Amino acid sequence: MITKRPANERGPMDAGWLKSMHTFSFGHYYDSHYMGYGPLRVINDDHVVPGAGFETHPHKNMEIISYVLEGELAHKDSMGNGSTIRKGEVQIMSAGSGLTHSEFNASNSEGVNFLQMWILPDVQNTEPRYQQHMFASDEMQNQFRVVISPDEENGSLHVKQDARLLIGRFDNGQSNQVALKSGRKYWVHVATGEVSLNGHKASGGDAFALEGEKTIDLEVVNQAEVLVFDLPA
Repeated sequence: MITKRPANERGPMDAGWLKSMHTFSFGHYYDSHYMGYGPLRVINDDHVVPGAGFETHPHKNMEIISYVLEGELAHKDSMGNGSTIRKGEVQIMSAGSGLTHSEFNASNSEGVNFLQMWILPDVQNTEPRYQQHMFASDEMQNQFRVVISPDEENGSLHVKQDARLLIGRFDNGQSNQVALKSGRKYWVHVATGEVSLNGHKASGGDAFALEGEKTIDLEVVNQAEVLVFDLPA
């Protein structure tokens, strides 16, 4: 079964300095049909104006992933980390027993667009942890690469949940097939571009829930960046 989540049906938020589209219920946006998907709780498509950002705030018992689509994001946290997350780079914070952090647009002249994703952990109150990595671009070009996993598969970053995140960047006319495991569920988020997924057309911001399917069959119409979440049923 495949269910499409159209981009224009997501929950919008406009704070002036921040424009965001929420795939699942978040903040003031509530939709009882979209409270999350398995342990995947949040996908926010955030656009932040130059020099602005999220002031220091707390989190607890959440796996928080950031992936920059355009621009640069400045990060600071209570673990002592301070870094810049650049286009194509993956960051994960395991909030565990509790931490505080801030995220700001690192530029005073250019906007930043990033995806913030939350996954519920399968353990509680663990020691907070921070990881950040720029995966080699050729490892994601016209193929999917595991970037988040519970066992740090192939050098991926660690998540405290039986979940994996794969990311691929595809040129026009490319095709790709992903074999799906029985007893799992999958969420596919088209970040940019235009594709056909198992015969369904999609463009930037569209997403699909897949259950009971054997494969993801991707055909790229216009240069695309696609995320696949492999989740416990």
